[in-house]
Amino acid sequence: MSDGYERFVRPLLFALDPETAHDLALTTLRAAARSTAALRALSRFAPVDKPKTLFGLNFPNPVGLAAGFDKNGVALPAWAALGFGFIEVGTVTAQPQAGNPKPRIFRYPDHAALINRLGFNNDGAAVVARRLAALRATASWPRGVVGVNIGKSREIPVENAVQDYLDSFEKLRGVADYIVLNISSPNTPGLRSLQDRQLLSPLLAAIRNANTSPRKPILIKIAPDVTDAQLEEILAAAHEHSVDGIIATNTTVDHTVISAARDDEGGLSGAPLCEKSTAVIRAITARSTIPVIASGGVMDADSARRKFEAGAQLVQVYTGYIYRGPNLLREIVAAV
Repeated sequence: MSDGYERFVRPLLFALDPETAHDLALTTLRAAARSTAALRALSRFAPVDKPKTLFGLNFPNPVGLAAGFDKNGVALPAWAALGFGFIEVGTVTAQPQAGNPKPRIFRYPDHAALINRLGFNNDGAAVVARRLAALRATASWPRGVVGVNIGKSREIPVENAVQDYLDSFEKLRGVADYIVLNISSPNTPGLRSLQDRQLLSPLLAAIRNANTSPRKPILIKIAPDVTDAQLEEILAAAHEHSVDGIIATNTTVDHTVISAARDDEGGLSGAPLCEKSTAVIRAITARSTIPVIASGGVMDADSARRKFEAGAQLVQVYTGYIYRGPNLLREIVAAV
């Protein structure tokens, strides 16, 4: 499947505009999610189980699909059939959003990288919650773990962010195995300021108070561009409010590695992000016992192994999956 994807499927997708290719792939997987025969065919490419327990949740294997690929949770049975140990839906906002103007995804194949400035385009928390609730009531709900990543609505001022996150949290907590607070996307104005402790602490306190029985694990997703001082403040707030986990990291606004190419505004992901993200994992695990999920530059078994060696408990893929296809998942699971 790896050779088939990289030799035949990827060239066809890469002949299309990046967002068109993404939409086509997701539409295909959404259709497959409704077909027992298609799901059975996809499952031939799934890795063997390597169970992992974290946050009190049972993961069939330690490799997940990062938020951003299936923002609206339309193809969960297909992702599960392909063998992902967990799937993260989102980022979802309280109200539907169209996102930023197109074009807003850019490929850099020479660097195995992407830049995106999508801007949290999604169907909104109420629609996504209904979709996931309907699926959860069927036998098609994934046997793995399903998380939901929530973020600030673009039109909401940062000073009103707490209520905005709470609106999404209340709608989605019942259909998620865990919830991620995205405080680090570079594509929503002001969002990264929520990593400052004076803004992060009230948000975490409000979510903690609303997280009543059955309690759901709460994670935060942070930027790879934080300074040591900022990371100390984030960790202090996370410990104060009993955050269950940290996803390290989101995309980077540092585009220096592709300076010779067209340098589009937005978040850079893929191979150039790997070491920067891994350094943040090391910094977290040197200072804290809060579990880390690694995201950023996981392109092969070696890069995944470096994340685990840095202290990550689980890894997520997105850009690597676009470049490598389904065999990436089997390669990583076989190596860890």
